Amino acid sequence: MALALRKGGSDDALMVDINTTPLIDVMLVLPIMLIVTIPIRTDAVRLEMPGEATPAAQKAAVKIAIAEDGSITWDDIVLPDRAALEGRLHEMVQQNPQPDLQLMPDRLAKYGSVATVLAAAQRLGLSGIAISEAAPER
Repeated sequence: MALALRKGGSDDALMVDINTTPLIDVMLVLPIMLIVTIPIRTDAVRLEMPGEATPAAQKAAVKIAIAEDGSITWDDIVLPDRAALEGRLHEMVQQNPQPDLQLMPDRLAKYGSVATVLAAAQRLGLSGIAISEAAPER
């Protein structure tokens, strides 16, 4: 604790200040000491990472294209109606391993046609669905 005399006024008036420098030094050194004294963990977690997928190990994908007029094509085969689509989706769900579904709607296809296919796949419990842009016709 330091004492300082005030300039001016009476000589009897003392001003008492707390010297905060040692407190600041302690507050800076304390976290450093705690970090240094923490023991280093030597145990490790072992993870089995998947290897490179071979072409034979990849799952098959069924391609469903939806045209501008709402017609649905299953791997280049035009389906006549919604019942045929649901029948094929049901067969696909029963397969083990379940193939992925690649949905390729035309840019000008109506949302209702795309939503019909997605709703049928979801209702039947199909898990792998990818949506990509339809290939341009040549």
